[in-house]
Amino acid sequence: MKVVNIPKLSIASFARIVPEEAWQRFQGQMAEGRHALAGRTVWNLNSNDSSGGVAELLRSLVGYANSVGADVRWGVVPGPPEFFAITKRLHNALHGSRGDGSPLGSKEQRYYRRILQSVTQDVVDKVNAGDLVILHDPQTAGLAAPLVEKGAKVVWRCHIGCDWTSPEVERGWDFLEPFLEPAEYLIYSRRAYVPKRFADRPIAVIPPSIDPFSPKNQDLDPETVRSILEVSGLIRSASSRKPAVFHRSHGSIAEVRRKAYLPDGASPPPPEAPLLLQVSRWDRLKDPVGVLAGFLRFVERSGDEQSHLMLAGPDVRGVADDPEGAEVLQEVTQLWRQLPNDFRSRIHLASLPMDDREENAAMVNALQRHATIVIQKSMQEGFGLTVSEAMWKGRPMVVSGVGGIQDQVVHQECGWVLQDPADREEYAAALEALLADPDTAAKYGRQARKRVRDHFLSIRSLAQFAQLLVGLQHATTMRWDDQG
Repeated sequence: MKVVNIPKLSIASFARIVPEEAWQRFQGQMAEGRHALAGRTVWNLNSNDSSGGVAELLRSLVGYANSVGADVRWGVVPGPPEFFAITKRLHNALHGSRGDGSPLGSKEQRYYRRILQSVTQDVVDKVNAGDLVILHDPQTAGLAAPLVEKGAKVVWRCHIGCDWTSPEVERGWDFLEPFLEPAEYLIYSRRAYVPKRFADRPIAVIPPSIDPFSPKNQDLDPETVRSILEVSGLIRSASSRKPAVFHRSHGSIAEVRRKAYLPDGASPPPPEAPLLLQVSRWDRLKDPVGVLAGFLRFVERSGDEQSHLMLAGPDVRGVADDPEGAEVLQEVTQLWRQLPNDFRSRIHLASLPMDDREENAAMVNALQRHATIVIQKSMQEGFGLTVSEAMWKGRPMVVSGVGGIQDQVVHQECGWVLQDPADREEYAAALEALLADPDTAAKYGRQARKRVRDHFLSIRSLAQFAQLLVGLQHATTMRWDDQG
């Protein structure tokens, strides 16, 4: 197991952006948490520290928790490609999708168990009796039993889920249920994600959150935004620019130097063009093909000759635990190549380099700040941190009303919530309406930022986790939900 070294992050910065009452309440909750956890370590275990929402969430929560005197650590559990193929299949199943259609039976369970057993001793040796361990998502669920045997208190945190049940969803839970039996608590992002089979288990509901001071969300002035995008090849370059700099998590100043990857023969959009943007993994559940096709429908019905669309995601070579990414990117690229040139020149597929995680985050930050409208047209979504990220930057949103996205975006207050994510006509109409009314779009953006401030900043998640862990230390088995 790799232990990720996370620098402390100053929690005091939040006093500048949250209401005074919320700040005072948070300080009291942190004091109670420090007292309850004295002498104990809190471990977070997942499968990836380089990309994705879980890694981003842990990076900030661990850094802030340690700054207030808690001992919180982060371990990454490895696995071979075959293991991640199974956990990706589980990921899709819990979203109600068949994914690649591979089985999730006893043979796959045995292989899953065997891979985790190969790392169990290393994990158990690092954890002490009495420590609290939070296992994140299907990749680590099989570690619950040996950790409980060691004397640790174990919580399983599920970042994915589905608002309905189906044979596919039940197949995923059938696979995982035996591994989750020893866990003392199960944490979900939404109450609707809790399967009926766990109705009598101790449950907590904690939506994810963003760190407003991270490289992905920190404030950038317009000139720096433009410079970052020009240097990285995400917009066409001008002859002069301000340095493309950002602040790393530990405070030092860094400069964006790497280039994004665009398909051969492609060029980036002009900086003055309205940009419609979706940032996500290359994943069929994010519906990149539908985003592209719906943009074509928007152009057809509106006659728009100026707007450009960009689909941006990670360089798939840098994402080890998502084996379908390269296949999905190839599908989208092939569709793009078949378009007439006048359409192809207005649609941009960008793979962002993963060599430097924080440089990658700065590119996403700049893209979201530059975008005219940010899209998240997922077919299903556990939560979708990229939505809160864009809302924090004051962007009007066009999103699917699925999963945790519908908890973030209020229809015609922060943007447009699509009732049917597969309805490309509704999607095209939403783009047309927002582009035709920039005053309303700007108002939606302002209201979106305020909503994130009030509900989806990491200070709120940290307080909820503190309450949960205090309850565990006092052997509390009451169920509780997010109240705000």
